[in-house]
Amino acid sequence: MAKTITEINEKIKQGKVVVVTAEEMTALVEEKGPKYAAKEVDVVTTGTFGPMCSSGMYINIGHTKPRMKISNCFLNNIPVHTGFAAVDILVGATALCVDDPKNQVYPGKFKYGGGHLIEDFTRGKDIELIATGYGTDCYPRKKLETLINIKDVNEAVLFNPRNCYQNYNVAVNVSDRVIYTYMGVLQPKLGNANYCSAGQLSPLFNDPYYKTIGIGTKIFLGGGIGYVSFWGTQHSPGVERTDKGVPTSPAGTLALVGDLKQMSGSWLIGTSMAGYGATLTVGVGIPIPVLNEEIACFTAISDKDIYAPIVDYSCGYPYCEDEPLGNVNYEQLGRGKINIKGKEVRTGGLSSYKKAREIAEILKGWIKQAEFFLSESVADIPSENSGYKSKFLKERKIP
Repeated sequence: MAKTITEINEKIKQGKVVVVTAEEMTALVEEKGPKYAAKEVDVVTTGTFGPMCSSGMYINIGHTKPRMKISNCFLNNIPVHTGFAAVDILVGATALCVDDPKNQVYPGKFKYGGGHLIEDFTRGKDIELIATGYGTDCYPRKKLETLINIKDVNEAVLFNPRNCYQNYNVAVNVSDRVIYTYMGVLQPKLGNANYCSAGQLSPLFNDPYYKTIGIGTKIFLGGGIGYVSFWGTQHSPGVERTDKGVPTSPAGTLALVGDLKQMSGSWLIGTSMAGYGATLTVGVGIPIPVLNEEIACFTAISDKDIYAPIVDYSCGYPYCEDEPLGNVNYEQLGRGKINIKGKEVRTGGLSSYKKAREIAEILKGWIKQAEFFLSESVADIPSENSGYKSKFLKERKIP
């Protein structure tokens, strides 16, 4: 029997909704089958907590007296983008302080970047702002040095162009030297293997064809409320999939947006990646309404069903020759060791499964307490490539 989101929201309102986490749904379907689960369960909650470089925030700081049109701006010595309007500014998670030596002292430590700035701002710390402008008749002021705080600015918005990757590479290093990547430090000669996913708890594994997740879907974002604003950059859903719909390589992504003033620094953590740069570790949780038996089957996915490609980051990935060295499932990754070409290799996760589980539980609690209602999406996320396949830049000579 099919359900609707309106019917589920009415059950939330009446305190009759049945909510389980993705882990619990897997166990329920294994025990009693998808037909029973589809009838009994109304919502499945998911979660993920890991570094997501394509994240950022934009702020409207409020007008000065006299007014100023900002041309150049720095927050805690990090250059921010000002090319919107007079006092709208944007900073990305990977931005770096102007005096950071970067990789001139290799490997760089990247102690403070955009991700750390976003965390500090979210936690309510005062942020140093230094700005200049060229002056106009309507915006005559040319310089500003002050402290700003999230409590005082007009708007502070978290906007992340690409989060929640649907599957991702397992990174290894076949060279004879240590390498430093966005997937962490990789030891030579297959010394370790790093991965970054919450597996069976991860949102897009539980809705592989985006049947319930769409533009406008209401979510847990950074400890507050957010929304899916579009499909994410590099969204590439038309990859090879298993018979359960699970992509066997990086596929779908989501663009997310939310009011930063409602969020928590506990779920937005500035992160330094040695030799690579700064980023932001983001907490995301998405509810999956169990509208029918098909969706119940999708939400019963387990780590043993999810395979990821093993990719060499010393040569294959950077030079776009990343033919996988093999494939491995998340159950095997979670055991701490995998076998690659006859060698036993230790594994390490960059995302926190414990935190992902906590997010799924928090979202479950919000729904059961009628503090969170499901939203109808206003547009679909493309489930086939349809021109959205991730492409490499076609370089051309400048005339």
